[in-house]
Amino acid sequence: MIAFNEIVREALKSQAAAKQRTVLALIGIVIGIGSVIALVTVGQMVQLTSEQQFRQMGTNIITIQRGWGDSKAGAGKQDRQGEMITWSEAKGLAKKFPKLEAVSPYTSSWGQPLYADKSLDMPVLGVTSSFGNINKLTMAQGRFISDLDGYSFFGVLGAGAAAKLRQRGAKKLLGETVFFKGRGFKIIGVLNRAEEGGMRPFEINPGMMIPIHTSFLFKQNRSLTEIMARLAPGMDRRKLAYSLEQYFKMYHPKLSIQVRSAEQLIAEMAKQSRLFTLLLAAIGSISLLVGGIGVMNVMLVAVSERRKEIGIRRALGAMQIDIRAQFLVESVILCLAGGVIGIALGVGAAYVLAKVNEWIFFVSGMGLVLGVGVSSAIGVFFGYFPARQASRLDPILALRDE
Repeated sequence: MIAFNEIVREALKSQAAAKQRTVLALIGIVIGIGSVIALVTVGQMVQLTSEQQFRQMGTNIITIQRGWGDSKAGAGKQDRQGEMITWSEAKGLAKKFPKLEAVSPYTSSWGQPLYADKSLDMPVLGVTSSFGNINKLTMAQGRFISDLDGYSFFGVLGAGAAAKLRQRGAKKLLGETVFFKGRGFKIIGVLNRAEEGGMRPFEINPGMMIPIHTSFLFKQNRSLTEIMARLAPGMDRRKLAYSLEQYFKMYHPKLSIQVRSAEQLIAEMAKQSRLFTLLLAAIGSISLLVGGIGVMNVMLVAVSERRKEIGIRRALGAMQIDIRAQFLVESVILCLAGGVIGIALGVGAAYVLAKVNEWIFFVSGMGLVLGVGVSSAIGVFFGYFPARQASRLDPILALRDE
């Protein structure tokens, strides 16, 4: 049997002699491996970035809001709308549940505030001082809403809302007046841009925050959009969720409460991200399959072109296993080379996407090992049939081939 290093040397010589065929085989594998690596890496980066957004606020954050799908059959629309979480119920949470370190009820409405007679399409949130602490908001200018502001007509702009005012001609933001529902709100603060996603309300950056009691002046009742809360360490979230449901049922027997925690959302998101990554990998595997078929076609052509060479080798004493090993090694080398180039291109594409979308970039070691392993497996799988066909050629017929 021929030594393995001799087989590798001959395989490299054969591929160097047929440069065009080698390049064509490489292209399919490069595209296949590159697409799989890029898609899987992107899926993992999206998952990590999303989880990071939750963890920035802390995993001990919960939200409490009215459930939307559990109203009893036959209840009228007006009755369902009447079952709302109110300010008085939210105030009682701190006394009833001392392990809630901070409670932040808020309201949200969408309107068209006016600045210098120009419409501003933005959300308006009624908040308390704890809203800024729980959401880890930082000030670019001025101060945040205080619980002492009571029914004052003060406003704090999110980063997006502040940019919109500047586009409308505001040179200085602090002290400017924005009109909402016929009342003038004096701007007392501007927020730095908050990271979007996680448990933070999406209205923070594009919106204006006002004292929660002031927001009640524009509502028919003192109902809330949602309550955010920060839990003390070691608190059982399931028991807390059940206790909260019982608490609100004392006021509204028909009211359905939905309690969601950051940990719960992270677990759900991780499950969905895994499915998403598997889907991306399956899509990329289609191009990988096409590349493997391309390698097999190229190797079959190589067998056809080198019939005389195979006959000479057999006449000089080469065994079937030697011929089979020769073509298998050529196939594996092709796929490994394509796999290495594909990994580099896939990682490069993932890096560009991460920079453009401001995702957390990382390279999965498992993905790299998987890329090399899959390349080798493709070389063996799709190279075996051509190698077997080459090894079973009749030496006499092969030598007569012109």
